[in-house]
Formats: sequence, structure tokens, C-alpha cells
Amino acid sequence: MSSVSLSLEEAHSLAMKCLQANGCDTANARAAADRMIQAEGDLCPSHGLFRLPWYTAAVKSGRANGKAKPRVEQLAPAVIRVDGDNGFAPLGQEVAHQPLVDCAHKNGIAALAFVNMFHIAAMWPEVERLAMEGLCAFAFTASYPYVAPAGGIKPVYGTNPMGFAWPRKNAPPLVFDQASAAMARGELQIAARDGHSVPETAGIGPDGEPTTDPNVVLQGAQLGFGGYKGASLAMMVELLAGAMIGEFLSIESAEDDGGKGGPPKGGELIIALDPAKFGDPEGFLAHGEKLFEAILQQEGTRLPGARRFVNRQKTPETGIEIPQSLHQTILTLMN
Repeated sequence: MSSVSLSLEEAHSLAMKCLQANGCDTANARAAADRMIQAEGDLCPSHGLFRLPWYTAAVKSGRANGKAKPRVEQLAPAVIRVDGDNGFAPLGQEVAHQPLVDCAHKNGIAALAFVNMFHIAAMWPEVERLAMEGLCAFAFTASYPYVAPAGGIKPVYGTNPMGFAWPRKNAPPLVFDQASAAMARGELQIAARDGHSVPETAGIGPDGEPTTDPNVVLQGAQLGFGGYKGASLAMMVELLAGAMIGEFLSIESAEDDGGKGGPPKGGELIIALDPAKFGDPEGFLAHGEKLFEAILQQEGTRLPGARRFVNRQKTPETGIEIPQSLHQTILTLMN
């Protein structure tokens, strides 16, 4: 497959110009571009410029507000609500970050109910940033109905990712971001685009038939990781990031889209905890390191997120590569 080489600065400029050409103001374009290029810099292309056509489609269709101004509201001493003003998640997360940090340090725990927004980015950036403030963080969001319930063959749940981060004293935070599904939707789409097969555990065809063809899975249903265990977690995320905060379930988000093909609209729940307020303020960091050391003593192991931090040090010098077909699509969207 032919590719185009870009520096991170060139990739960011490309994303900014494309978003602004399609109706985003500077603040919204910058926040979304920052998030995509952060993923590219971590060599996670499924959440990088691959998502740009989805962003632009949402604004051009009128579903997403490219000039959104997110608003913060305190619902309870430890609960913050952010209305995303029908925009993309990255700007609202920026607006919410400091109020959430302050609330967590004050109370020991704080929750953010983020509503009325479109979240199609990676989840590790929001929890990683909280861990850099000394907090432990969780994040949950739903999507469109892609995943069948345990025993079923029709999609009901989103891939429903979960993010987690733990602070460290002299090292980058421990961070992971994983779907409830056996594969993230973007990874499945890239496999289909590039002509690769996928594990049989990734999903089923429209009639419930086993398959390793990602195109057949995209027409059928994805499966939860670990079978019913992943499906149960996907259901949990639907309740936390949908029903509890007054936002769409995945099936409702699809109804709202009405076949336009834009990104899912919905909510995100972020929970931040200050470990220093939970009984061992002097020892919790060292105690965590004891676990990490036990893991890393075994050959072949690594901590979640470690490769991204390594890649992040390299790509400012090496740049990135994107498929030529994607580059051409982006250029076309700018005209």
C-alpha cells in the first residue's frame, strides 16, 4: 500500500485546515486536531487521521456543532456536568479538566458527566492527563450498536471503551484504553480497508455465522472480549455513560443518526480519585511500583501503554506515515 510521510506538525496543520474548511472554528479544530495527532504520534493510527473524515462528515451534515462552547455546571459537591454544546469531545474535556482536578483533590473523589457531545477519539489522553495531576482515573463512553449481547446475534451495545490511569512518581503514568469488544471498531475497519483477516472471536456474520472476514463482521455483529465477560462490561458502560447521566444508549444514538453515517452522539463518564485521600498518602505510589516490578520481572511482559510512551519520543523526529488513499481523501475534503 502506498503511503505519504508527514511530520507531526504537517499532520496537525493538515487536520486543522480540513476541519476549518468544513465548518469548525479555531478552538474546536485545534482540540480535535491535537487529539488525532497525539494518537498518530503514539503510532495508534486507528484513532488518528483515520478519524478525520468522520469529524468532517458530522459537521457538514449539521449534526455536530463545529463552533461549540462547552459549559460546566456543578451538580453536587463531587459531581460536575459538562454540556458539550453538540460539539466534539476534545474541547469539552479541556474545559472540564481543571474543575475535575480541583474537585477530586478537594473531595478525594469526583465524577464528570459529559453530555451532548460526539466522542470518536482515543480515551487514554483524558485519563493520562488526570494521572499527571496525581490522580487515579477511569473513563467510559458508548458508541453505536456494534456488539451483540451474550448469546445473541444482533448488535445492541457499542464497542464501549474504558480508560484507566494510575500515577507514578518517576515514570509516565500507567495507562490503558480498551474496548469491551474483542476488537476496537477502528481496528476492524482498518483490517477491512487493508484486506486483512481478523480472529474468529472478533465477530459474527449477519446470521450469526463464524467468520474471519472483517467486512462480514461489519455487516453482522462484533463480539465482546472473553465472550459474556466483555458483553457484561459493554452493558455496564451503556448504563454508566448513558442511562445514569441522561444520555443516549448506543441503540438510541443510532436512531438519532438516522442513517446519516456520522459519528455517535452520546455521553462520557469520567471518575477521578485522589489516592492520597484514601488512607496511605505516603505509601500508595511505592506500593503500586511493587506490583509493576513483579510484572516486569517476567520476560516478555510490559506495562500497558508503555509502547505509546516510547513511540511518543520517536515520532517528533521520524514523523508518521498515512495511506496515500487517506491523504487524498483529506485533500478532497478540503476543496
